Amino acid sequence: MPSLARSLGTIGGLTLASRVLGLVRDSLFARYIGASFASDAFLVAFRLPNMFRALFAEGAFAAAFIPMFNQKVGDPQGGGLPNGIAFAERALAVLLPVLVAMTVLLEAFAWPVTFVLSGKFNGVSPDQFAFAVLLSRITIPYLMLISLVSLLGGILNSLHRFWVNAAAPILLNVCLIVALLAFHSADPLVTARNQAIAVSVSGALQLIWLIAACRAAGVSLKLRRPRLDPDIKRLLSLIWPAAAGAGAVQINLVVSTALAASLLSSGSVTYIYMADRLNQLPLGLIGIGLGTVLLPTISRQLSGGEEAAALETQNRGLELALLLTLPATMALVLCGEPIAAALFGYGRFDAHDVHYTAQALAAFSVGLPSYILVKVLTPGYYARHDTRTPVKYATISMVVNLVLNLALIVPLAHMGPPLATAIASTVNVAMLYRTLVRRGHFSPDARLKRRVWRLALAALLMGAVLWALQGLLTPYTHGTWTIRFAALTVLVGGGAAVYFAATLLFGAFSRADLRLLFRRNRAVPIETDR
Repeated sequence: MPSLARSLGTIGGLTLASRVLGLVRDSLFARYIGASFASDAFLVAFRLPNMFRALFAEGAFAAAFIPMFNQKVGDPQGGGLPNGIAFAERALAVLLPVLVAMTVLLEAFAWPVTFVLSGKFNGVSPDQFAFAVLLSRITIPYLMLISLVSLLGGILNSLHRFWVNAAAPILLNVCLIVALLAFHSADPLVTARNQAIAVSVSGALQLIWLIAACRAAGVSLKLRRPRLDPDIKRLLSLIWPAAAGAGAVQINLVVSTALAASLLSSGSVTYIYMADRLNQLPLGLIGIGLGTVLLPTISRQLSGGEEAAALETQNRGLELALLLTLPATMALVLCGEPIAAALFGYGRFDAHDVHYTAQALAAFSVGLPSYILVKVLTPGYYARHDTRTPVKYATISMVVNLVLNLALIVPLAHMGPPLATAIASTVNVAMLYRTLVRRGHFSPDARLKRRVWRLALAALLMGAVLWALQGLLTPYTHGTWTIRFAALTVLVGGGAAVYFAATLLFGAFSRADLRLLFRRNRAVPIETDR
């Protein structure tokens, strides 16, 4: 576990920097644009490139490409790294024309795409919808750029240069913050348009960053003529099922966004988005960080015939996930109002918007452990080149989400789609876990079993303290900026202190374990406890 914690710490630290900048960005976004048609239009336009980021950077392409790249590099008879680079070049030769064609096609059909993503909003004028289509056209090039970033990031992750790829999203947030500070307008529509431009600019900067990092690592990809050789055919056969699985999750988000835009009042898309952004903070720090480390690690261990080491890695990954996820869940469910007030409750984003955002946040956060455990469990499939099983389960989850969205959105309004997402994700985790256990690819060891209930008990104690503290601090959560953040600091600090003290008291973790989690060392290849 020491090296696992250090690798997660490196990625988590950079992801934390990105997420903090993301919160700054969202706070400025709320201040200058608020919860209105302008904010809803931008967020719908940003949905499509975000979908491809999830599909490629955090999903299908990485799941298929990284294990195959590792095999090429690790094969002593195959030429090592040069063989891996040649494989990456062949993959790029096929990927690039597809991305160019897709970008041109989406630009040409931006109107129907925006209609599908928004349901044409709720009672907007033709001019307003035309503005939403314009924003979609501006952001579409980002999906091609970020997909190329994912290819280069996969190579660097396989070479244990995790930090480079983890740092790339910082550029997105910096571009959006600069656009908000330097180019905001009294007209929120103009500010929203400038945000859309900043999205595509950030994609170009991220690609330049990854190209420079690859060259520094001795990797320089050349353009080749596309050719469907056996390796590329195998890569595609692994990508499509994984893309369908990740696509099922993204379809859930598209359905939720479209239903909220078409059935609920203006601003509802923004409430759900802001709540999801807060929910994504622990998901990015823990889930995506662990998933990034676990996939290349487990695939390398399995390639070397180290089944026991792979099992140990997954047990420790689950342990770390639960240690960090359970308190985050308690905090986001119980303290949504002071969190949203401190971060977003300024300018055009009023107390009414804060309250609705906190309600959506509580609904989302009920499923936080499930969102993160999906990231921890799926490497157990992808590392064994099984991308089909996660697809099947994600599709079932999508159907559950769709049914629950339709059932809950009218009675629960902006809380309906987040709660549907949380329940559907829990169904997905249950299926993934059960199948891994049944196949003999995972079994909780004695250490994990011993610690899980202790962690849950520590989180419950923390929740009780947060509930009491929030009651005392309620008068201070809607004061000036400094008073709000002081109240939030007391809440977060008090809750964290109680939780970590309780983990030691109940024997959930030792002092040595906790020291290792926060030791700031450079990431190294993971070696699990044996």
